[in-house]
Amino acid sequence: MLELASKIGINYGRQGNNLPSPYQSINFIKLIKAGHVKLYDADPESLTLLSQTNLYVTIAVPTHQITSLSANQTTAEDWVKTNILPYYPQTQIRFVLVGNEILSVKDRNITGNVVPAMRKIVNSLRAHGIHNIKVGTPLAMDSLRSTFPPSNSTFRGDIALPLMLPLLKFLNGTNSYFFINLQPYFRWSRNPNHTTLDFALFQGNSTYTDPHTGLVYHNLVDQMLDSVIFAMTKLGYPYIRIAISETGWPNSGDIDEIGANVFNAATYNRNLIKKMTATPPIGTPARPGSPIPTFVFSLFNENKKPGSGTQRHWGILHPDGTPIYDIDFTGQKPLTGFNPLPKPTNNVPYKGQVWCVPVEGANETELEEALRMACARSNTTCAALVPGRECYEPVSVYWHASYALNSYWAQFRSQNVQCYFNGLAHETTTNPGESFIY
Repeated sequence: MLELASKIGINYGRQGNNLPSPYQSINFIKLIKAGHVKLYDADPESLTLLSQTNLYVTIAVPTHQITSLSANQTTAEDWVKTNILPYYPQTQIRFVLVGNEILSVKDRNITGNVVPAMRKIVNSLRAHGIHNIKVGTPLAMDSLRSTFPPSNSTFRGDIALPLMLPLLKFLNGTNSYFFINLQPYFRWSRNPNHTTLDFALFQGNSTYTDPHTGLVYHNLVDQMLDSVIFAMTKLGYPYIRIAISETGWPNSGDIDEIGANVFNAATYNRNLIKKMTATPPIGTPARPGSPIPTFVFSLFNENKKPGSGTQRHWGILHPDGTPIYDIDFTGQKPLTGFNPLPKPTNNVPYKGQVWCVPVEGANETELEEALRMACARSNTTCAALVPGRECYEPVSVYWHASYALNSYWAQFRSQNVQCYFNGLAHETTTNPGESFIY
């Protein structure tokens, strides 16, 4: 499995309306010299095309299928017959991941059923004589109750026994990996005064020493990985291998999303790849020399993802295949061999005012619908748009929507409402009221 770990993977998500075909996308993956591609489904076209490549492949079982797979071996057999057997071994499928961050789904049935579903898929694979496809489930750091210092880490009390213990027993018994989605960007950006940016980007000379173990950490990724290792150890499973199913850094984001820029994204991913492709493997302070299969997130910016601006800006390529920044997935290119990057301008929090306005060229019918939605939730959101009130004029869908969306966002922002509105709006530092002449 050393070769498997030394090939850096790429997450190929498709939540966009401007993305190239699977044929073009797979060609782009070959051009960037990634060694492994992770799909978020088992797309037949992609799996057929991948049979013509040397790429290792990871496929996923959508979260909504977990319950039916767990209930019936025949259902799992049908899934394997449909999604593995027509392509394997010509398509070099190496991992099947069941669900994705299942703890974010508020459905206890899913968390209770994920291990039985994984077990049934393994049973079916083995019945067909397939032993080199490992089955796992990617979890996020929210599976841990505490992560600092790493040696203090434990899994959350509500999931330690019902989910984590059976999962670890399964992974140990099948010699599979604990898959973790690891995003140091969020850990750093939520509290930039606690962790330095250089520490998050594998830069500089700052270190952190765990007071209980004496282990010395030079970067945030190692610290986060070891917190998972210590949590597994506390449940009696100190030796399960670890794999990073998603990691990366956003190349852009909303105005108030600190540090989301091309400079940091390129720096993070280049240094990550350098570390994970080192020969012999570097591992982590708690597991020196241990190879760690790693998947960079992600191939493209995906413009249909909901949430804040960073959610749509993790890509390394534009939709036409040109790089957002230069990167070498083999890890062979010296870090000094890349072209200069644009200097970052948002590595400190933005202190000015921000407004939420419609994007240029927004569809008027869709804007009207968004305007109605924004005004319907609260009596106060659109009070100023009533005829005769201060913001009634100019009378246009764009102006009324501009006021309503900004008012709605300002009112409900603390409840995690984003300035996005299905792609109709974005943030600006220019007061929209000043662009209208009354």
